[in-house]
Amino acid sequence: MRRARFSPSPVTCHIFKGAVLLKPIDQAREIAEIISDKKGSDIVLLDTGKVSTIADYFVIATAESERQAKAMVDEIEKKMKQHRKLPLSVDGEMNSGWVLLDYGGVIVHIFDPGTRDYYDLEDLWSNAPVLVRMQ
Repeated sequence: MRRARFSPSPVTCHIFKGAVLLKPIDQAREIAEIISDKKGSDIVLLDTGKVSTIADYFVIATAESERQAKAMVDEIEKKMKQHRKLPLSVDGEMNSGWVLLDYGGVIVHIFDPGTRDYYDLEDLWSNAPVLVRMQ
């Protein structure tokens, strides 16, 4: 085991043929940062592991346009692939208002504003602790 040098805080991870394999919490945080870099808004990281068997973490964010959502999804997939993480499934399209990327331990929800308000996942999962909130 080796500590990753690119992280501001020490993170224990495994090295696999040049790729850094992330723990689910580190993966979720990196995905939240990617979304922030792509100008996503109202980014929330929920710790769902204690309240659900679906996933350990949810990352929920809003994209203002289909183009922005596509840029987020493409960048998430690109960066996670560098860590040997491929989504188990990708569901929805932004023209439907919601894209979901399922990485097993981490599920990413990217919404348009109206669809996010309608489904209100933060309220649905209100018993899951909020680990990160970026406006």
